[in-house]
Amino acid sequence: MSNVLPPSPAQSSRVLVLDRVRAEGPVSRVELAGHTGLTQASISNLVKTLLAEGLLVETGERTYTGAKGKPRVLLGLNPQARYSIGVQLGADWIVMVLTDAAGTVMARTRMRGARSTAPVRVVSAVATQIEALLALSGVDRQLVAGIGLAVPGIIDLQTGAILSSASLPLWELFAVREALQKATGLLTLVDNVATAAVMGDYWSGAIPEASAHCTLYMGASINTGLLIDGTVYRGASSNTGLLGRASFERAAGGRATVEEVAGPRAVAARARQELAAGRQTIAVLDDPANPFADFAAIASAAVHGDSLALELIEESAQHIATVVVAMVNILDLDSVTLAGPSLSTAGSLYLTQIRDRISAEALSAPKHDVTVRLSAQVTDAASVGAAALMLQHSLAKPAG
Repeated sequence: MSNVLPPSPAQSSRVLVLDRVRAEGPVSRVELAGHTGLTQASISNLVKTLLAEGLLVETGERTYTGAKGKPRVLLGLNPQARYSIGVQLGADWIVMVLTDAAGTVMARTRMRGARSTAPVRVVSAVATQIEALLALSGVDRQLVAGIGLAVPGIIDLQTGAILSSASLPLWELFAVREALQKATGLLTLVDNVATAAVMGDYWSGAIPEASAHCTLYMGASINTGLLIDGTVYRGASSNTGLLGRASFERAAGGRATVEEVAGPRAVAARARQELAAGRQTIAVLDDPANPFADFAAIASAAVHGDSLALELIEESAQHIATVVVAMVNILDLDSVTLAGPSLSTAGSLYLTQIRDRISAEALSAPKHDVTVRLSAQVTDAASVGAAALMLQHSLAKPAG
């Protein structure tokens, strides 16, 4: 069975109406018709259903159209109507959030990552943490739509498994979606971390004016999630935006991928090469080598002005900026967000490089600006977005 079935036209209309109310705040039925393109009759029927289900509420506010015009009753989303859990599965940390129907984070917890622990043990521990999160929040379990699970790597939607992952090799071919669903008794959807992160940007209202947006997510790998006219683009298998796998011809000869020259492993390897050649840095690298811990140390040293660390991070940022500019030009993007645990410390350095390159090289510059920003939830963007994915899936379906 597939991870998420395509919504029917009626379900799409429900999501469209709920999205507009959520994004715009109190809004009238007439305004909803204008913003969604649905007929007044369709809006009337949908609103009636959504009010009966408790997903929408009449706020008590009214707007007036003129001296003799009938006041319009405004509608708002009922945040307590539905809740969702988002889980961000990572090598170093696993983050879990509980959000309401508006996407507000009600509770958050995290535990050590899954890099070197058997998947079955990790799933059991995550299920225990989720139960504790629900108990502490006091949320009625019957109102919890389910779990959105964001995982790093290439996924198989049919089996709910990770096919390959640079940071979680022990998880390859493990059916994590079914395991977590069985352990918690809650419906579970799985998607990749970049797709989850882009949904988090959308659901949070951080990109309200974007027509064509991408969220660049940098963890162990470098991926992008795409949002076109408010709809997440997943591709044929929900594995879009594998930016780190893009390859190019090196000046010195041979080909290399973006991850091989700009990812955390590459930056850590370059640092060790420079230290072996006699260079100095304030960054303290792990012994034995741990490329992800090394990268974190280098990023911290870079923001403190260490010359070698800054050189390495800026070199990485330049490579990433090159492929981001290519994406901006190919897809005519008007918005880019940077997210992911590898950008939690030195994200501002990457932001500067990417902004400057887009400003200088975006072919669309005469037509429109390209907004580039750091995510409001840089480290935990995928967990918040995963919860939003489950909410959207849940809200598409009538109650019962």
